[in-house]
Amino acid sequence: FFSDVHVHVIVQPFPGHFVVHQIITMPVDYCTVPMGATEAPTSNTSSKLVGLLVGAAVGVSVMLIANSTTNLHLSPSTTVSTRPQPIMAPMRPRAGSAMMYAEAAQPAQTTYRNTMASTQGAGPSFIQAVAPSSWNGSTGFLAGCVVTGLAFLAQQFQRRMSPATARHIEAALADENQFAMCGIAAHQAVDEAPDVLSREDEDVFSMRRKFEALCRDAQEKICKAIEEEDGEGKFQADAWVREDGGGGISRVMSGGKVWEKAGVNLSVVYGTMPQEALAAATARGAEYTKELKPGERVPFFACGLSSVMHPRNPHCPTMHFNYRYFETEGGAWWFGGGTDITPAYLDEDDMKHFHGTYKEVCDKHDPAFYAKYKKWADDYFVIKHRNETRGLGGIFFDDLNDRAPETIIKFSADCLGSVTKAYLPIINKNKEKEFSQKQKEWQLMRRGRYVEFNLVYDRGTIFGLKTGGRIESILMSLPETARWEYDHHPEPGSEEEKITKAFQTPREWV
Repeated sequence: FFSDVHVHVIVQPFPGHFVVHQIITMPVDYCTVPMGATEAPTSNTSSKLVGLLVGAAVGVSVMLIANSTTNLHLSPSTTVSTRPQPIMAPMRPRAGSAMMYAEAAQPAQTTYRNTMASTQGAGPSFIQAVAPSSWNGSTGFLAGCVVTGLAFLAQQFQRRMSPATARHIEAALADENQFAMCGIAAHQAVDEAPDVLSREDEDVFSMRRKFEALCRDAQEKICKAIEEEDGEGKFQADAWVREDGGGGISRVMSGGKVWEKAGVNLSVVYGTMPQEALAAATARGAEYTKELKPGERVPFFACGLSSVMHPRNPHCPTMHFNYRYFETEGGAWWFGGGTDITPAYLDEDDMKHFHGTYKEVCDKHDPAFYAKYKKWADDYFVIKHRNETRGLGGIFFDDLNDRAPETIIKFSADCLGSVTKAYLPIINKNKEKEFSQKQKEWQLMRRGRYVEFNLVYDRGTIFGLKTGGRIESILMSLPETARWEYDHHPEPGSEEEKITKAFQTPREWV
């Protein structure tokens, strides 16, 4: 009776409790076995398995019923499939196969049914069904009852989960879905970017148009300067547009003489997001949404220029910058951005030059900017699971709207204009230095740390992945090559240990 039902329960563990994350129910697929094979080996496993599945299903049912008064959570991604599968031509199983086979409901046929072994694509497993005996069925059902009892006990333990932990899980699951609900139109590649990516009906004197123009000009100048410093590499340009307005221009260099990979991406986005997503995107999200009705979505505009450059030589640091402007239809707006540096080896003079350049820019606009935004960078670019920073910082700011937008856009313009001034002298100084294979391997390990931060913590990467952004542009920041060594520790007194200590304890450079 139960041979046509297969139940998967995926449980997400947390310390002291668990969450039923997904339940998939589907009919067993049909499969075939090559002609000319011998009969399947005999086994009584299926009868026990049926009882076990029944008992497990009962246990899950108990858990779900009990959930009405507890903190058990079900993911909204629950999937139910009832698609029928075709019955294939009768065939016979191969002798000595490592798999076990399950006969179809009709004993006279040699058609076999495929029970999925894993939701991770590990492939099918097969279990032979034989005439059930009371002992086999009882054994399986008793085992299922044990599963039921364990599930019930676990549910009772889960009842005692603290309200704070429950709220934490609810917040995590809500955060997981907020960005997925953002509405952004699909992109379409074009041979040449239009003169303006923002909508045609935008006021030519609006901040939206001004910031796009600033980013496009900076993209052109920075790419030209990088090509001149490299001497061989050239940027490849890709452009795209979106149906409801906006688009982007990606410019990427691969295989240069100095840079293994460098990219400078411009993006203009129109979309809508839930109020909760806006609250997660900015510290003053609640303030920006207080005039909206419950459930009302927030139309927004965003424009930004971002870049990551990965040099070949381990003595040349990686550099990243991102400057952006965000605006909602309700009138909220703010600027964000920053430039930071990630060396594999420490040269204090290089760090003084880089940080000194941006301190000059900050001091020009507000003497409090550098200390505030340098600390913000140190706090933001932390690989929490490593207890170290991604690099040696720079400046980082967000949600900046405490003065006139015309004043802030000038600050953003000066920051963008200082990218090559802060970075290229360091590259020029170090690009011809000799290096060993050991130093190259260390650079690749530090790139591995770069990958970890970008995929786990970086807001821009996460936002792009969860809102259906252009994947090639989002992952442009990742290096072409990286390295992970098991339980690696720098040698005491080495240059690698020296910079590791700098990653673990941020310091002042100017």
